[in-house]
Amino acid sequence: MSERSTESVSRKVDEIYRHESRRVYATLVRLLGDFDLAEEALHEAFTAAMEQWERDGIPANPVSWLVSTGRFKAIDTIRRRTRYDQSQEELITRLEGIAELNADKLDTEVEDDRLRLIFTCCHPAIAPNIQVALTLREVCGLTTEEIASAFLTSPSTMAQRIVRGKSKIREAGIPYVVPTHVDLPERLDAVLTVIYLVFNEGYSASSGDTLTRGDLSEEAIRLARLLIELLPDPEAIGLLALMLLHESRREARATSDGELILLEDQDRRLWDRDKIREGISLVERAIGSGEVGSYTIQAAIAAVHAGARASAETNWTQIVSWYDLLFQANPSPIIELNRAVAVAMRDDAAAGLELIDAIFARGDLTDYHLAHAARADFCRRLGRSDEARAAYERALTLTKQSSERRFLEKRLQEVINAGLSET
Repeated sequence: MSERSTESVSRKVDEIYRHESRRVYATLVRLLGDFDLAEEALHEAFTAAMEQWERDGIPANPVSWLVSTGRFKAIDTIRRRTRYDQSQEELITRLEGIAELNADKLDTEVEDDRLRLIFTCCHPAIAPNIQVALTLREVCGLTTEEIASAFLTSPSTMAQRIVRGKSKIREAGIPYVVPTHVDLPERLDAVLTVIYLVFNEGYSASSGDTLTRGDLSEEAIRLARLLIELLPDPEAIGLLALMLLHESRREARATSDGELILLEDQDRRLWDRDKIREGISLVERAIGSGEVGSYTIQAAIAAVHAGARASAETNWTQIVSWYDLLFQANPSPIIELNRAVAVAMRDDAAAGLELIDAIFARGDLTDYHLAHAARADFCRRLGRSDEARAAYERALTLTKQSSERRFLEKRLQEVINAGLSET
């Protein structure tokens, strides 16, 4: 095969890995019943793809090919490891028995396997903080560092949680199935939390050079749609609305060279009106159910932003009212911070600064870069240059995202320059 053809196959394999590897992995977990074996089989399958697709061409159904190849690789691995262990013969026989499933049936199974895997990882026998971490790692392929950042904890602590979660599934024999409709509602909260955290990592990456990761956002939206088909719960509908409304602004959130653009400065002509229409329709549907939860309230806030033709026309009074309701439903320092920003937009920077200082005075959010960035902005607007400079510098020590860092550095330099011009 020519060098150009080899490069073409390599690019295709990389593309399939980025977009489909977690689908393949989820199905391998179901078929093999072991996370580590499935992970090993996944990588062996993609290695085989690089070799065989160069020679034989890319198959019509790459996902099914990868699942089948991964399954056979796992069988070979088990045979090598248990050559003299007769107790493993039953497992090998079972795997061989399903190896000839036809591609159409296999593809249908693959489509639902990530949802099955989410509910397995969110089983009630697993501690809630482990449920979310395990699902983000195993279903969506986030790194331990990315998950730790989302939870504001250390990578070593998060790694221990993930190991404990996998051990619990293995030791307790937790089944790889979607719960019955009787058990489904009580399992929903953890699943919604997982989906939202996946979306957040895709919408605003916690670290790295890229502001957003569209693949993760798309995955979260797809999983939410699957979940609503299974259980049209108002909060699941509200979550989908929230994600669609946020996602509608993706193209306007950064310049062509990756520089961050704040909501108030975005070109609203770039917002995706189809997503906005669907999102607002879903918000109305969720609110109309009479069961208004935190995701639905957040979606309602996003809908107010989406409905404003220009930043100056944003109804901040309505947004503050929604934040008041949100805090009643789910009191947290993050919600207080977001409400403080809304109050500052409704009233003035001094009002917002007072609220943020009260949060810090309690010892909350002291290691959260966005809280310091918000305080810096309020101080900048109030002409308190020294405080603004200190807050920007503190935010910079905490942020791990390159585009956010460049934005904060730019604002810090503006404050420094303004201070020099005054002397």
